[in-house]
Amino acid sequence: MSKIVIAIDGFSSCGKSTLAKNLAKKLSYAFIDTGAMYRAVTLYFLRKGITDFKGLSRQRVIDLLKEINIDFRFNESKQFSDTYLNGENVEDEIRSTAVNNAVSALSQVSEVRAQMVALQQQLGAKKGVVLDGRDVGTVVFPDAELKLFMTADPVVRAQRRFDELQSKGVEISLEEVKTNLEQRDYNDTHRKEHPLVKADDAIILDNTNINREEQLQLALDLALERIG
Repeated sequence: MSKIVIAIDGFSSCGKSTLAKNLAKKLSYAFIDTGAMYRAVTLYFLRKGITDFKGLSRQRVIDLLKEINIDFRFNESKQFSDTYLNGENVEDEIRSTAVNNAVSALSQVSEVRAQMVALQQQLGAKKGVVLDGRDVGTVVFPDAELKLFMTADPVVRAQRRFDELQSKGVEISLEEVKTNLEQRDYNDTHRKEHPLVKADDAIILDNTNINREEQLQLALDLALERIG
C-alpha cells in the first residue's frame, strides 16, 4: 500500500490538530503538529523577554533560532505525541493565552517561517505523514496527495475554544477569546509571507454542524481513496 502526504490547513480553533492526530492514528501515519512548532518557538522567545517581534533584527532572530530544538515524543497515557522544546515537555505551556496572543505575530517573521518549513519538509520527506497548519498544502507540501481546508462559523469556533480553555482552568472571557481569534484570523490571512489561503486543489471541510467522529470518517474516506 502506497503512502501519501496529507495536508490539513484552516482557521484557528477548527479542530485541525485533533483531526490530524486521529487520522494519523487510524492510518498508522506520523503526525506532525506544525502549529505546535511555531508555538514552541514563540514560547522560547517569550521566555527570553521578547514581545516586540517586528523590532527584532534579522541576525538576532537567526541567533535565537540556533538555540532551539523541537521534537515530538509519544505519550503512552494520551496515545499522542507531546511537544518538546530543548528537551522539556512544553505541550501544556504552548497552549497558554500568552502564546496564543503572540504566535501569529512571530509566525510572520520570515526567518522563523523559513526554518519551520525546512524542518517540516524534512520530517515528511518519506511520506506517510499527516500535517496540520496554515500553509502546509500551499507552501510546505504543495504536491500533497490529499489537502483539506478546515473552516467553521467564527461564533462556533470561539465557543469551542472558550470551552476548551475553561476545561483546563484558564480564566478568560468569551469576549477575549473572540477578540483573540479575530486577530489571529486577520494576521494569518494578511501576513506578507505564506498567508492562510485555500489551495486550489484542497477540499473544504466545514465542521460547523458536524461532530469529530463524522469529520474523521469523511477525512478517512478521502485518504483511503487516494491511498488506493
